[in-house]
Amino acid sequence: MKVVNKKAHFDYEILEVIEAGIVLTGAEAKSARLGQVDMDHAFVKMTGDEANIVNLHIYPYKFAADPDYEPMRSRKLLLNAKEVLAIANKIKQGRLTVVPTAMYTRGPLVKLEIGLARGKKIYEKREAIKKRDLDRDIERELRPKDR
Repeated sequence: MKVVNKKAHFDYEILEVIEAGIVLTGAEAKSARLGQVDMDHAFVKMTGDEANIVNLHIYPYKFAADPDYEPMRSRKLLLNAKEVLAIANKIKQGRLTVVPTAMYTRGPLVKLEIGLARGKKIYEKREAIKKRDLDRDIERELRPKDR
């Protein structure tokens, strides 16, 4: 299972990618394994010596009996102290943010791929759309025609 945050790649220029563990409950882990995750508005908030992911929406596991489940709660990321300090320093130096780019499983663990990112301007987003459309047209022209 791998869930990719396409919106992050469109809205941000990803400069560096870091793999982090995430603290989940049992039902959340099962739901994440099924790919029932929405990362569109999620971001990482650095507080003191730890990192938390905010607005990560993990849908409720349908077989769990937890009536008080909060799908948008803040979850702790499992990073070394050196990694947290390095990320915090990079954020302070440049106008950067940390966004989740993917969530996947590695054996029995659920991992979160976070990226140190710089926001794109509107004209950069338009250029990306134009380039994608042009590449699609070229691919269409080069494709062999079956008749």
